Amino acid sequence: MTTTLRPAGPEEPAAGGGRTRRWQICVNGRPVGGLRTTAQPRGDQWWGEIAELEVVEGHRRGRATVGALAAEEVLRGWGCTRVDVTVPAESTGGLRLAEALGYTERMRNLAKRLARFPELRTDVTVRPIGEADYAPWLEQAKAGYRHDLTASGLTPAQARAKCDADHRVLLPQGPATEGVALRQLLDGRGTRLGSLWLALRQDLLPDGRPLAWVMVVEVEQAHRGHGYGRTLMQVAERECLSAGVHDLGLNVFSANRVAIALYDSLGYRVTRRTLGKPLL
Repeated sequence: MTTTLRPAGPEEPAAGGGRTRRWQICVNGRPVGGLRTTAQPRGDQWWGEIAELEVVEGHRRGRATVGALAAEEVLRGWGCTRVDVTVPAESTGGLRLAEALGYTERMRNLAKRLARFPELRTDVTVRPIGEADYAPWLEQAKAGYRHDLTASGLTPAQARAKCDADHRVLLPQGPATEGVALRQLLDGRGTRLGSLWLALRQDLLPDGRPLAWVMVVEVEQAHRGHGYGRTLMQVAERECLSAGVHDLGLNVFSANRVAIALYDSLGYRVTRRTLGKPLL
């Protein structure tokens, strides 16, 4: 039997100047599943994603593998140099398939349902990041993001392009960007201990509830190991509840074992895993 991809509809534009298309996975011309390919420009490179992969029960027998490999060929033809897949936490079969195809986990999505305002420690203060603080904060945030992207498997050029593109989209008006909370944690002498970037109402859950997102939580190198990361996450939770948002999510790079342990201790649970590989 021959397994092929067949367009399920016309190619469509994607956000940010990208392109996307839905495909049917066919066996001898008969549809048994489908997937979506998406390509996004990152600087002078293109970044691919395979999503919505499904095969009808009783017709699997390697068809998902063939479909994914065919989707990689589509993305190569679109000029992509890297491809990601996102696997729901409960999909053990999807995770096994991705790993068998050479994908490695580089990032996890976590989430928590918020119920009450956490108490903050009394030896610190929280202040907004204003215009005077924004430029140095942004440069530090971008440097940390580029480092994490490179550690997750991207090349320096890919990390730089993705970093610049993401910040242009997410902070178009800097500290005045609507729906964004930029906060810094200070000690009694006014020394900055760390900072937080929180996007309120970043997304909607399947039932329509708003989902806020921690974009950056960073403790200054000289002040790590003293619980300030926990405090910043508690600040994020308080900001959410003050805005009427009861669900908070975040990304954590898989290599950051210290952060993963912190989020686990605070009650955050994995919802999705992102795995990727270069397209050679």
